[in-house]
Amino acid sequence: MPRWPLPKLLLAIGATLVILGAVAGGTHYYFYARLARDTALAAPWRQLVAWGLVLLAVSVPLSFFLQRALSPGVARVALLPTYLWMGLMFLLLLALGAADGVRALWSALAQWLPAGAAPPADPARRVFLARAVNGGAALAAAAAGGWGHVTARGAAAVKDVRVEVPRLPRALDGTVIAQLSDLHVGPTLGRAWMEDVVRRTNALSPHLVAVTGDLVDGSVEKLRPLVEPLSALRAPWGVYFVTGNHEYYSGVDAWCAELGRMGVRVLRNARASVGPEGGPTFDLAGVDDHEGRGFAGGEGGGPDLARALAGRDASRALVLLAHQPKAIYQASAAGVGLQLSGHTHGGQIWPFRYIVRLTQPYVEGLHLHDGTWVYVSSGTGFWGPPMRLGAPAEITRVTLTAPSSA
Repeated sequence: MPRWPLPKLLLAIGATLVILGAVAGGTHYYFYARLARDTALAAPWRQLVAWGLVLLAVSVPLSFFLQRALSPGVARVALLPTYLWMGLMFLLLLALGAADGVRALWSALAQWLPAGAAPPADPARRVFLARAVNGGAALAAAAAGGWGHVTARGAAAVKDVRVEVPRLPRALDGTVIAQLSDLHVGPTLGRAWMEDVVRRTNALSPHLVAVTGDLVDGSVEKLRPLVEPLSALRAPWGVYFVTGNHEYYSGVDAWCAELGRMGVRVLRNARASVGPEGGPTFDLAGVDDHEGRGFAGGEGGGPDLARALAGRDASRALVLLAHQPKAIYQASAAGVGLQLSGHTHGGQIWPFRYIVRLTQPYVEGLHLHDGTWVYVSSGTGFWGPPMRLGAPAEITRVTLTAPSSA
């Protein structure tokens, strides 16, 4: 739990609920104004839209409580309409906002037209345009949301990435790391989906598997049967895990212990020597997520790269697992060869990637940062709205190559 006194915690929760309520209320009133009032719907239809939007507005904050109260199977069915609405709400807000922007621009340009050139005010014409434009925006949002839902529910694609890692021994050229990230097993993704991910990951025949955080959304007690297929991952050099921010919301210590029981090695500001038995090896380090700084308990207490690398032979190749891409700032200063991260979901629903970019140096893909490679996975699952738009899910096959001089 956060290291806050109870009164401060309750105050923070209360303030958050007030802010969320105000935002949700304002957004849904905006929808009512554009889709019911401006289009001059008949009274019965206008009331139906109004009550429907009220129910949808209430369902959004309520879902955060029901997610924890209901079993995962029940939540997956009962909360699906709300989760779909979360995504549609974002897309509808963008579509209607764009329509309002065009109208505002047209009104501004009309001020420059010669006197009498602008068409006279006509209430019937205004209603017709409102119905055409706002209705078109709603249809566009629905179509985008439908496509995003189909994309999210499809199997994650295998994405191939090749990276030259400094100091990697020639004998380890071609090492394959299967990276899974942001699976978010819980109220929207369950055991059957997890089994398919494990089967497809094993089919890649990786030398090792790296799970870069945000595995779960819920407690060990509720999600143990859903996550259990992870124990079937097979890699001769091991399966490794680092915490993401959602592990701290779900009981980080209990989950780290559970993963250890399943044969997954958790790197909490620690490192391991990986490679074939009796052959050359390289260092694999892992750090706790930044969110760990605000939570009590656990041996990590947030990322501590210095601790993970203490006593390391600097002549050895080094790969770092860190949930958030912004760990690259410390990683590059410490001489890390490659950092594997997730967290961003590639933005998940376009154009959210541009908002993510405000908090992270990279949103997806492979980048060279001050001499250190960083690969950011778009994620294997999804969080919240069961939608992916412009950011397909992935199982990443990372092939390490040795420098030509190795």
